[in-house]
Amino acid sequence: MLFLLPPSETKLDGGSVGSRLDVAALSFGELEDPRRASLALLDEMSADASAAAVALKLGPTQAHEVERNQRVTVSPTMPALARYTGVLFDPLGVAMLGDDAWSWAHRHVVVHSALFGLLRAGDAIPAYRLSHDSKVPRTSLKKLWRGPVSEVLAGVDELVVDLRSEGYVGLGPAGPRSTYVRVVSDAGDRRRALNHFNKKSKGLFVRALLSDRPDLSDIDDLTLWARGRGFVLEPGDETVLVAESVLEASV
Repeated sequence: MLFLLPPSETKLDGGSVGSRLDVAALSFGELEDPRRASLALLDEMSADASAAAVALKLGPTQAHEVERNQRVTVSPTMPALARYTGVLFDPLGVAMLGDDAWSWAHRHVVVHSALFGLLRAGDAIPAYRLSHDSKVPRTSLKKLWRGPVSEVLAGVDELVVDLRSEGYVGLGPAGPRSTYVRVVSDAGDRRRALNHFNKKSKGLFVRALLSDRPDLSDIDDLTLWARGRGFVLEPGDETVLVAESVLEASV
């Protein structure tokens, strides 16, 4: 079973001393060509810092993000799951994960990057700034990624649990063996979609998976595991995850 996450805008600086990006070493080698095309577009865009700031929707205090992009092929790398920060990724407690958890994560957790496409948890990447809706020269990230990512996901021979935002789904819908997870708030008489607690709930949900490292093969297995954890997970056309159950069970 694969758990497919969106990336985050915020990322840690730094990485392993002496390391640098090795595109050919990244997982899902079928994506090497669009990855190199994406990096070339980022390099072209970054040549004009002012235009790049507009394309990336950066404010005046975020000039360092363009500088990150200018150094992306030579700056140090770290595992993808450690690179990303923010509301979804901070609850994962990556700094506290042991070897077994990292091994499970690399096998089962995939992050969908606007720059690199699909990344397994342990894939070594540099800091960068590019979002699903960033404007790149002469084309769009949707045109670049949608076909290749969809093809890879369609070929995955296991259930894909899609925890991405809809913007990243647009860069490559998952295949027939997938279920999209929608996080909702249960107000008793009605349910509503969430934003901030949507991300936090997903992070806590994946953190519990990293802690338990369950052996799961289908949605029934996942639902049973979730119930044992106190999470309300309801399969259907979309899989519904009730935020309150995750937040309360993780206190």
